[in-house]
Amino acid sequence: MSSARIRYAYLKGQTWLYRRNYPKEVAAFLGQQALKQSLKTSDAKVARQRAAEVNTRYEETVDQVLSGALSLPQSATHSDASTTQWATPSELALARLRATLEHSEPVKYQQVVQPKATVQEAARRYLILRQNELRPSGFKSVRYSIELFSSKYGTRKLVELAREDGREFLSLIAQLSPTIGKSERTRGMSLDASVDWSSHGKAKITGRTQRRIWSQVCHWLDWCVYEGELVANPFSSVRFEAKVRHQPYAVPTDKEVSLLLAQADPVIGKVLLICLLSGMRAGEAAGLLREDLMTKGNLGGFFLVRPNQLRLLKTDAAERQVPVHSTLDPVLAKLPSAGPLFPDLKVNDITKRFAKIRQALAIDRQGLVFHSTRKWFITQCERTGVPEHFTASIVGHKSARSENGITYSIYSAGISDEQKRHIVDQIRLPAGCSP
Repeated sequence: MSSARIRYAYLKGQTWLYRRNYPKEVAAFLGQQALKQSLKTSDAKVARQRAAEVNTRYEETVDQVLSGALSLPQSATHSDASTTQWATPSELALARLRATLEHSEPVKYQQVVQPKATVQEAARRYLILRQNELRPSGFKSVRYSIELFSSKYGTRKLVELAREDGREFLSLIAQLSPTIGKSERTRGMSLDASVDWSSHGKAKITGRTQRRIWSQVCHWLDWCVYEGELVANPFSSVRFEAKVRHQPYAVPTDKEVSLLLAQADPVIGKVLLICLLSGMRAGEAAGLLREDLMTKGNLGGFFLVRPNQLRLLKTDAAERQVPVHSTLDPVLAKLPSAGPLFPDLKVNDITKRFAKIRQALAIDRQGLVFHSTRKWFITQCERTGVPEHFTASIVGHKSARSENGITYSIYSAGISDEQKRHIVDQIRLPAGCSP
């Protein structure tokens, strides 16, 4: 059964891992908070058996420490013998090392002094880990939040953080200006310096931005708990009370679309047209390769939106095939015949250029950004009667859910290429527009 549950074990990637916390007095004696060990298998049945073996060893260790023994048992029990068949050499070496403690003087629990990491040290370890797991843009956001917190509480011991510190941090980030970090002068400022600088203006960051900073700091503290640096997250009981108002993207009007396309901008004009007629995100269009274009017989050309050396995708659902609108054929013919279609274009270039075009055209409507081209495409699909889950498969959204919460894609193999072609061919640019 895919939803197999094994006590004290969990599946990470394709491997089952075992983790069980020691009682406090045992953790102090052993020098670690929990018994953590890979079960070296992806098979749930094998993992259940091995978890039971490790569990037996865990209970024997706890019993011996609590009864006054100074070391792990030297003679392997039946469970220990079976465990050594798949345990790593480093794990066995650690057990033998602890066994040598029997020749040492007894250690009293009250005399054990555990090294306690500072906030700055724990933050640095966390950021090093996350740097290898997140995309650059995502890591930049996490780093900002954690370093902002560390700038205020970095010298404090991690275990000294209290609920009051969380409430203070929330009150301070609510005072920040939205322009912090957008200039050389404000980049890298500490939390206190940022609050002081922000006091000279009235604009403050939104509740949504506050929640993002707060949730990233709380996620880091949860990681500290998992790593054994903390017993519990001291901020878990702090309530986030700022109101979060979602600001949806505006949908361009036909007049605005006509004005934007009439500019025939040499930098982003072609990307703009592709996104309007395919529903692609800016990064998806800018990262297209000539190899991402294919022909399917009488159905014509298709974009293969997939990860490549230029960019990753936002979600698994974002990997898809989108019919090439007939209006785009002459445009694509003028682009490079191999490799990147837009070799010198990045998402940041697109968004900044769009802002300049909008300013030049005196289009100052709130919420109108380059991503609005995607919303225009979705709106056109809706107005032509395309079902929501059909549109979702073309623009790379997760499939719509039914009233009882079951994802539609569980029961559907998806729409056909013919249906996709019919949907895209129905999209019409406003009258008078020409690529």
